[in-house]
Amino acid sequence: MNPVSLSAPARAMIERLIAFNTVSRDSNLGLIEWVRDYLRGHGATTRLTHDATGKKANLFATLGESAKPGLILSGHTDVVPVDGQNWDTDPFVATEIDGKLFGRGSADMKGFIGIILAQAPKFVAALNGNRLDAPLHYALSYDEEVGCLGVRGLIRDLQEHGIRPAGCVVGEPTSMQPIIAHKSTNRFHCAVHGREAHSSYVTHGVNAIEYAARLVVYIRQLADRLAQIEKRDYGFNVPYSTLSTGLIRGGIAANVVPKDCEFHCDMRTLPQASPDALFREIRSYAEVLAREMQAVDPQSGIDLVWSSQTVGLAASESDAIVRWAMQLSNNSTVGKVSYGTEAGLFQQMGVPTVICGPGDIAEAHRPNEFVTLDQLAQCERFMDRILETGYAVP
Repeated sequence: MNPVSLSAPARAMIERLIAFNTVSRDSNLGLIEWVRDYLRGHGATTRLTHDATGKKANLFATLGESAKPGLILSGHTDVVPVDGQNWDTDPFVATEIDGKLFGRGSADMKGFIGIILAQAPKFVAALNGNRLDAPLHYALSYDEEVGCLGVRGLIRDLQEHGIRPAGCVVGEPTSMQPIIAHKSTNRFHCAVHGREAHSSYVTHGVNAIEYAARLVVYIRQLADRLAQIEKRDYGFNVPYSTLSTGLIRGGIAANVVPKDCEFHCDMRTLPQASPDALFREIRSYAEVLAREMQAVDPQSGIDLVWSSQTVGLAASESDAIVRWAMQLSNNSTVGKVSYGTEAGLFQQMGVPTVICGPGDIAEAHRPNEFVTLDQLAQCERFMDRILETGYAVP
């Protein structure tokens, strides 16, 4: 049997999306407004939710006018930077080589977004012909790569306007396997404030780096404890919650007791674990250290602040939307992933959610990111099957 090929409209749409430079630090409005106008051309009703600067926006667009709850197809429009990466092709020009489509965001996740947008004319025809009896929603967000920031405003807007869809498919790269769970992603920032002194008079100072180091070691010990005693979930590649320090800065010279040090920590917790409880443990030890510091200098201290928190996804293989996704993807198995997505936030809203999209997450964020044309074609067939089965999810 010959493999099914990707349609020309889908290919062209993906190429167009990759050409938009939507690195998270920059605006995504060029892409969002272009997509909004494209969907309006197919009769969609659209709503934008902007960030505080007005330079970024989410798009929620609806095809169909039925009051019956519909299906969300969700994807993020931002991509990670290419700075310092050694690309063999222009990262913002989709380039095909040996059955692979290279480009920043090709896998994560403009391939999926391109497929669902190219599908709009088929969805409209099915809605107009009464082959689909419920709306189809597009949810495109900003700043997913820096903590799923944008989609929160989109979800809040839906809740405020009483829009409650029947289900949601988040198209992160899963090799078209339905994913039913992911860990929560939590990041916090720690700033340690000490007192400067000449390094020959260390007792006159409060060494911010050394106190930060003690807290980092405590966090590592907490991570080791979880690795030893936390109940395993072997559906994940790393079957327990993890903590790691990823960035640290401090000091100005080797002969100066440093006044300031800061570090950033990443926490990935199993769906049933409590990141807030772990954070409280870390804060309690920080308070012990702070009292020791303040015995030398009352102005010293330690500040711990959440940078971002994204809830995990915890669905079940028996959930209706999961069984439906398994049917449409021709996949008899489901999986769990350690990376975070917007899926948990939609589930928290009360919308049954599954993750299923083209590509391999291992290729995301890397130089020469790619998605295979075969994976994109499989995703397109998944969308075609919606026209055959509908998407009524109890």
